[in-house]
Amino acid sequence: MQTPEVKLAPDATEMRSLSDLYNLPAEGTQFESFCGGNLGGEHESCVEVGVIPGAESAFAVRDNKPEGAGKELRFTQAELDDFALGWINKRGLKL
Repeated sequence: MQTPEVKLAPDATEMRSLSDLYNLPAEGTQFESFCGGNLGGEHESCVEVGVIPGAESAFAVRDNKPEGAGKELRFTQAELDDFALGWINKRGLKL
C-alpha cells in the first residue's frame, strides 16, 4: 500500500469548498480498499476511502457491499484523522 502525501493545511479556496463537502463533485475519486473481517463469504468486508478531486483535504468513505452502493460519507482531513486516532485509542490498537 502506498502512503499518500499528507497536506497539513488547506488553502483559502479549499477551505470554502470544505465548508460544504456534499456539494463537491466526487466523479473521478480513486478509492482505496481496507478489507478484513469477512471469512470467505461472497462479498469481502471493505471500507473504501478516496480523496475527492480538487479538494485534497476532503475525503469520501463508503462501504463496498452491494447494500451500501451509492452511499458515502464525506469528511475533512482533520475530521477523518480525529476519528482514526480516536478509534485506535478506544480499541487499544497499536500502529
